[in-house]
Amino acid sequence: MALRQNSDKEPSIELFIKAGHDGENVGNCPFCQRLFMVLWLKGVKFTVTTVDMRKKPAELKDLAPGTNPPFLLYNGTLKTDFIKIEEFLEQTLAPPRYPHLSPLNKESFDVGADIFAKFSAFIKNSPNNAYHEKNLLREFHRLDKYLVSPLPEEIDHNSSEDVTVSKRKFLDGDRLTLADCNLLPKLHVIRIAAKKYCDFDIPAQFTGVWRYLNNAYERDEFKQTCPADIEIEKAYFSVANQRK
Repeated sequence: MALRQNSDKEPSIELFIKAGHDGENVGNCPFCQRLFMVLWLKGVKFTVTTVDMRKKPAELKDLAPGTNPPFLLYNGTLKTDFIKIEEFLEQTLAPPRYPHLSPLNKESFDVGADIFAKFSAFIKNSPNNAYHEKNLLREFHRLDKYLVSPLPEEIDHNSSEDVTVSKRKFLDGDRLTLADCNLLPKLHVIRIAAKKYCDFDIPAQFTGVWRYLNNAYERDEFKQTCPADIEIEKAYFSVANQRK
């Protein structure tokens, strides 16, 4: 897949991500999707290569021995640590040519930091395990509270009207940022896997979370980089069936 922007001097970028069970389509990997979203949001031309982890092609073994996706070739230089890749892309693909994606508010990154770990503990145990479900719900409550609370930049101190509920689309405002690239792929996995194996739905009372997700699914940068539901279900099949 190639995303193009009119320019003759763009860098050569190839992103390698995990392939699905068919060996070709996008597989379940939130970290791969994270970098896929970052590159798409930067508006740079790049190609995506899916890697079948069951039979890694010989040329990829030579390119990145012992390395699992995601990894990146940038002007022929291999980069393998996804956190460092993200930092490199943010610094290198910078204004005025490319947009900065860093959030303005540090808490936009911090608010969802534990939600995936709580989900992992939940799905590894019996769906009747109230302790792990309570922990997961606590994290959703924290996220929801942040999403419905106005950010400082949403409050006009010169206005007589108080803004009590945020209407922003995403974590840090109305634009997708690195914080969203980190959290949204994880929320998508949680929504699919927890429903399939634990009959767990994100409660409707978390209106901020659902507003956030619905806005995200309207954006191609997120929707088009998501793995198919079946990929997530297959990825968690053995986890769910090993529960005591």
